[in-house]
Amino acid sequence: MRLVVCVDRDDDLGRKAQLDGPIVGRSEVLDAAVRLGTADPEDSDTNALFAAVALLDELRGAGEPCEVCALTGSAKVGIASDRRVAHQFDQVLERVQATSAYLVSDGAEDEYLFPILASRVRIDGVRRVYVRQSASLESTYYTMVRALKDPKLRAKTVLPFALVLLILGFAAAGGVLLWGVIGLAIVLGIYLIFWTFDIDEALIDAVQTASVDTRQGSVAFGFGLFALALVGAGFLTGYNQYVGAVASPPFDRVLFALQAGLLWWILGALVWETGRALRRRLARGRFPRSFVVATTSVIGIGLVSYGIVYLVRYLQSLSPVTQVPLLAGLIVIGLGLVIGAGVIHQHFRALAGASAPPTTSG
Repeated sequence: MRLVVCVDRDDDLGRKAQLDGPIVGRSEVLDAAVRLGTADPEDSDTNALFAAVALLDELRGAGEPCEVCALTGSAKVGIASDRRVAHQFDQVLERVQATSAYLVSDGAEDEYLFPILASRVRIDGVRRVYVRQSASLESTYYTMVRALKDPKLRAKTVLPFALVLLILGFAAAGGVLLWGVIGLAIVLGIYLIFWTFDIDEALIDAVQTASVDTRQGSVAFGFGLFALALVGAGFLTGYNQYVGAVASPPFDRVLFALQAGLLWWILGALVWETGRALRRRLARGRFPRSFVVATTSVIGIGLVSYGIVYLVRYLQSLSPVTQVPLLAGLIVIGLGLVIGAGVIHQHFRALAGASAPPTTSG
């Protein structure tokens, strides 16, 4: 059987038509398209749903057994939405014994999910739905205005432009335009990093986890706050070291700041992993094996970082020759611990595989 799949990655069906995925069956998908078109006649997902039904009728008319489904993601497009689509696709495959599928998409964004679908069933092709519109200038203008009403598109386009205007405006008003350009570069760089790696979703998940830990009295929350305090102390110590070395060149002052803050950051990471391990210990009655791997990796990375800082200081003629054995020892021991953490991780995986019950067929 072939499955016609329509993906609504940003969950317009849920936000506008109050429909939860997965939606399976011709009548159900057709009803979803009508409800979404009624709620928002300008949404392109409506056309994709109708196109999926049309493709289903075409395939059935050719004598092929097939079924149609619609999968919904999340308004916060990213890891969370992709996981939701993958989970719904698994549910559909449990109900419909499909051997191949055909993806119907209204844009390149939904086609990002092609590898997820292809990992579960063979994809025979992709049909992209284009909406024919008037080519007049006025129509293009109003189309852009309506598109900017979409919160997802607005966050990607209007927000960076607003940051540029605000920072340059305040800098010009204060007579420090050069610092405004520098601050703008930093802010936009941070924004692009957050947007590229979905760090904002990770922060939201962390806040939600912290809220759950607080209500449940989890020890991980207290350890997490302590770890953040240690990280902050590391930045403060490094800043004080940077400000105190006024007579040194800027690069040397940065090295002094890194050396002063590294110990605090390593301690913060260890406290964080300890809190997570204690939470698992209280919840499951045993310490997680990953605790040994994580702490070994943190210590190893910390020693390598210290060794690199000492090495750069030596190359800058800030450290005497007598410290060469020290920096070499730090790097060698740190690399050994990092490699050892990898070996321990593989050992634990082998133990888990050996202890798993064998699977029997049929």
